[in-house]
Amino acid sequence: MPVPLEVPRLVRQRALAHGAQGRQWLDDLPELVASLADRWGLEIGPAYTGGTAALVVAATDAAARPCVLKVAMALDIDLASAFADSVRVHELAEGRGCALLHAHDATARAMLLEQLGPSLADLDTPVPQLLEAIATTLRSFWRPLPGGGGLVSGPEKAAWLARYVVTSWEELDRPCDRVVIDRAVRYCDERAAAFDPSRAVLVHGDAHGWNTLDAGGGVHKFVDPEGVWSERAHDLAVPMREYNEPLLAGDTHRLTRERAEQLATWCDVDPEAVWQWGFVERVSTGLANIRDFAADHGDEFLEVALRCL
Repeated sequence: MPVPLEVPRLVRQRALAHGAQGRQWLDDLPELVASLADRWGLEIGPAYTGGTAALVVAATDAAARPCVLKVAMALDIDLASAFADSVRVHELAEGRGCALLHAHDATARAMLLEQLGPSLADLDTPVPQLLEAIATTLRSFWRPLPGGGGLVSGPEKAAWLARYVVTSWEELDRPCDRVVIDRAVRYCDERAAAFDPSRAVLVHGDAHGWNTLDAGGGVHKFVDPEGVWSERAHDLAVPMREYNEPLLAGDTHRLTRERAEQLATWCDVDPEAVWQWGFVERVSTGLANIRDFAADHGDEFLEVALRCL
């Protein structure tokens, strides 16, 4: 029997923004979750809020172990390997700096994961402490990945982001000055050219406060890894792009530079690389939010980018 589900507002909104494909995913969810619950012996609990690209629900397995069931959307804008890459990251991390993976189903795009505590965002962690906790968790997560392990490389992700930024800007009727787009594309080219396989590591790819959860004992773990083989600075792009309110409240360019320098110091990387990846992520996320989430401040991301030129 289908499982009654409360799909969080932002997840539903994102699915509906992608037309028939997203609506079909929503229609299929109850029966899909029911089949996964039956196969893995799960009692399904309430949905988690905070995410946008998957249904994530609390669950208990047959051994009374608390866990989390995640069923990801499959949308045309995603990299073709996105789900497989996320599974691969969980397997490579083996629970170090990332939630343990108990089981997965590639066809259903579903994972059964370790249940962790609240996120840094849920705990209303002040931005300075939040950024430091993310940086600390990244240092425990990063590890060498000779040959890339089959994951998308930094240059490949940079090329994808450049295409996405230009295409989205045109499709959205040019919501910001062209100079912002040109700078983002230039930075993509520069980060791709700077790629050094001998120094590249396993990169999470989406390390923000909503994805950084309490694992107990003052330790945090990530969820929702994208998985990229890239330079460490690449992973600091997401904490760079988020939390725009304090940046807009003062000298935006100076405050954003100071954030890049602080993150770089904590993680012993080049602050210019942090700045460039952060600019690209800020622009791409601003455009994505305008497209998918009308009320999610996409214009603020683009305004910070403009002030940082």
